[in-house]
Amino acid sequence: MRQTGIQSFQEDCVALAQEKLARGEISRRAMLQALMALGAAPLLAQEARAQGTRELVMVNWGGVANQGFGDNYGAPFLAENPGWRVSQDSTGPSAGRIRSMVESGRVTWDLCDSSATSAILLGRQNLLERVDYSVVKRDDVIAPVFTMDHGAAPYSFSSVLVYDSSKFPTPPQNWADFWDLRRFPGTRLLRRDATASLDAAQMSLGKEITNLYPLDVRASLRRVAELRRNCVYWTNGSESEQYLRTGEAVMGMIWHTRAKVLEQESNGRLKFIWNQALLQPGIFVIPRGNPGGAMVQRLLASMLGKPEPQVKLLEFLGNGPTNPRAAALVPEALKRFNPTDPANARVQVPMDGVWWGENYQSVNADYIDTITG
Repeated sequence: MRQTGIQSFQEDCVALAQEKLARGEISRRAMLQALMALGAAPLLAQEARAQGTRELVMVNWGGVANQGFGDNYGAPFLAENPGWRVSQDSTGPSAGRIRSMVESGRVTWDLCDSSATSAILLGRQNLLERVDYSVVKRDDVIAPVFTMDHGAAPYSFSSVLVYDSSKFPTPPQNWADFWDLRRFPGTRLLRRDATASLDAAQMSLGKEITNLYPLDVRASLRRVAELRRNCVYWTNGSESEQYLRTGEAVMGMIWHTRAKVLEQESNGRLKFIWNQALLQPGIFVIPRGNPGGAMVQRLLASMLGKPEPQVKLLEFLGNGPTNPRAAALVPEALKRFNPTDPANARVQVPMDGVWWGENYQSVNADYIDTITG
């Protein structure tokens, strides 16, 4: 659940991969395979039915997510479950579309790349299946935030603090420094969405990160208002990069995948820190009444339980692994950019998806009023 026009992390993964293609960092063949998977999905489904093959439909947000999820989630499952096919549907599993499908009684999706907030909201409306934790193993994730009643996370992402090191001889260390315009002058950058922004505002006020939730919404909104005349706001990942690349903002909160691009592109001038970053789960949900039935639980268990494909997804899309055995498999050059590397995860704050699921709609409306008022 999010405001119209605000890009999700999943949608930005697609955009970022397309930018990698333009820079020559991934092959056109890989991109064409992904597009072919998107265009051929209905034909593959027909062929599967004709051959008696049973099919599970995984829904993502498009582009190279087809290849990333197909290769690293679907293929390992198929190797252990002959006679099944995992098809990728890239039409975008928004909460509204999941709701409409379930309420109409015509569910064609089995597993959807969603969010913690949607897992709470849709779950409480009885629109999702509960995760069967006798099949899906809670021990296959590094922290409780990655396993919810109505969803589980085979990947992660983080909102991090990025800064222009040429502007600050003494680098910022935390969100209190982000809000300190006297010691660190210059325009700030936040997302045009309350998620993570208010968490950072709360931390800047000195609340212990081990006791961050529930957020003091009023105090956090007042804190956000302090930056209003010295802040710009982004709605998609590419835009967040551009504000920092051009110097329109000298410090900002952006997704770790975009921070990696900026640090490498600028040869370290634009740096980011993991301290007090918001570590967030990439939650998959199961629509109620899905055609795959109990087999979907086994697919989700496979996605969480296999560390090697999660590491390959980190290399391909930048999504952080959530399996505790994955960290040891990450190449040394990538550890700096892995949100769940033990050294990085240790200083971050796992976002409370339950709190946000219960409060997002009203809190986000107040946030938008605050930054635009």
